[in-house]
Amino acid sequence: MENLIALVNRLQRACTALGDHGEESSLPTLWDALPTIAVVGGQSSGKSSVLESIVGKDFLPRGSGIVTRRPLVLQLHLIEEGREYAEFGHLPRKRFTDFAAVRKEIADETDRETGRSKQISSVPIYLSIYSPNVVNLTLIDLPGLTKVAVEGQPDSIVLDIENMVRSYIEKPNCIILAISPANQDLATSDAIKISREVDPKGERTFGVLTKIDLMDKGTDAVDMLEGKSYKLQFPWIGVVNRSQADINKNVDMIAARRREKEYFASTPEYRHLANRMGSEHLGKVLSKHLESVIKSRIPGLQSLINKTIIELETELSRLGKPIATDAGGKLYMIMEICRSFDGNFKEHLDGVRPGGDKIYYVFDNQLPAALKRLQFDKQLSMDNVRKLITEADGYQPHLIAPEQGYRRLIESSIVSMKGPAEAAVDAVHAILKELIHKAISETAELKQYPSLRVEVSNAAVESLERMRDESKKATLQLVEMECSYLTVDFFRKLPQDIEKGGNPTHSIFDRYNDSYLRRIGSNVLSYVNMVCATLRNSIPKSVVYGQVREAKRSLLDHFFTDLGKKEGKQLGTLLDEDPAIMQRRLSLAKRLELYRAAQAEIDSVAWSK
Repeated sequence: MENLIALVNRLQRACTALGDHGEESSLPTLWDALPTIAVVGGQSSGKSSVLESIVGKDFLPRGSGIVTRRPLVLQLHLIEEGREYAEFGHLPRKRFTDFAAVRKEIADETDRETGRSKQISSVPIYLSIYSPNVVNLTLIDLPGLTKVAVEGQPDSIVLDIENMVRSYIEKPNCIILAISPANQDLATSDAIKISREVDPKGERTFGVLTKIDLMDKGTDAVDMLEGKSYKLQFPWIGVVNRSQADINKNVDMIAARRREKEYFASTPEYRHLANRMGSEHLGKVLSKHLESVIKSRIPGLQSLINKTIIELETELSRLGKPIATDAGGKLYMIMEICRSFDGNFKEHLDGVRPGGDKIYYVFDNQLPAALKRLQFDKQLSMDNVRKLITEADGYQPHLIAPEQGYRRLIESSIVSMKGPAEAAVDAVHAILKELIHKAISETAELKQYPSLRVEVSNAAVESLERMRDESKKATLQLVEMECSYLTVDFFRKLPQDIEKGGNPTHSIFDRYNDSYLRRIGSNVLSYVNMVCATLRNSIPKSVVYGQVREAKRSLLDHFFTDLGKKEGKQLGTLLDEDPAIMQRRLSLAKRLELYRAAQAEIDSVAWSK
């Protein structure tokens, strides 16, 4: 069972090393979940003397005013034999065998954190004492409660100390060791007052009475020790500390323990309580109780640790990887982020993510509708046909068929198809641009780095614009090709059609009559509709080839080329992560390290009854 207290000791040390002191934080805290014993008392309650009696050594700073200005986590380790020694958490490789030096180091380490002012700090000092004269036990010595600020202290010191003490003892895993002097009214005890606030039923409070030997003649502490004055779940324990004269004479602590035993055994009022009085008994009771509390908390502690590890890993994953320090690492990191973005963009086009279907809608609905709206029959009205045919003949009318007139009518109709072709290119460009913005917003890593997000977005849009321009040029060329060379087979059929519809030997001027012009208009319309059907199929192919395919193949090629020319400092400017996120990630990583260490510590303990 002794290894249970040692386990909590190691976990508390890990907490402090990684900055977890149980303070208010948005991060999960392991400290609050660990069972602890907090020593609470007023400045004149004899708190320091009780701790020294349990340890059997003079090691705490003494003086007037507030001497304890930082929590002192006192970890006691029972050893079979050997010389007593102490170690500090902040000096792990240094052993102190002179306990006067321990006292000085506590004072010096307090000053390192708070300065030589009389301010207080919530950052604990860790002190481990190894001795054959102690029990396995961990206590947290808190600053003594006070009612007034002394010279050099802020007016808020009274409330500051009270708040620090309350922050420890209000936690349900904290066992309260309330030190009260017997020669004062228990109703005015600082320790009892604050303990009652956080533990009104006294279920986790141990009451300790000091200065029993200093009570006025004719009075005793029997009612208090028997729990009649103030009842707690656990029996009150009385102690007799060394007097100031004993301290000045350096009376041996072991001898003082013997005198304490003799006092309770020989004093008639306390003889019936002697077997559960004294600092030695107090240490054993606390050690046994702490072990039982730790054992009962282990399953819940394991559950908390496992759950919190998952939460921390999830949060760290959401925040993304930390920034690499070298130029190569930064370049690789940027490339990986860009590939992630590019993958998201392609998934939109390939139907894994929504949005790509809008391109098909352009080809299947918008382009046909735009071509239909051209209304070639109006363009090939009788008046327009007569006008163009007549103008094409010039001063000499055509002899057999008005070829130039046909060409002008066909070209003027086909040229109008450039509008829908350009509109299809622009519509697909707009959709691709929209998908880029979607892919950027879906790439979690780009949210970390605003500058990189802007650069990638700009580079992708610039690539799309280049592709749009090339695609527009190629698509319009399809229309121009239809204008530049007409399909011969279509016109080879026309003489036969003409013979079926009339006598081609009519005079030249008869061929300008309405029937003749109507036939020309009908022939041209048939040809234009044929071309329109062809372009309806070829324009999508050109757009997909020049824009969609290219966007999937080389969207960020220019960006990657420019990226390879940048130096480490320039790459660093792209990875301008929010400092708050960087700090958050660092804190979470430290906390995760703590919880994994705690998990390993608990798993390594072999439980036994």
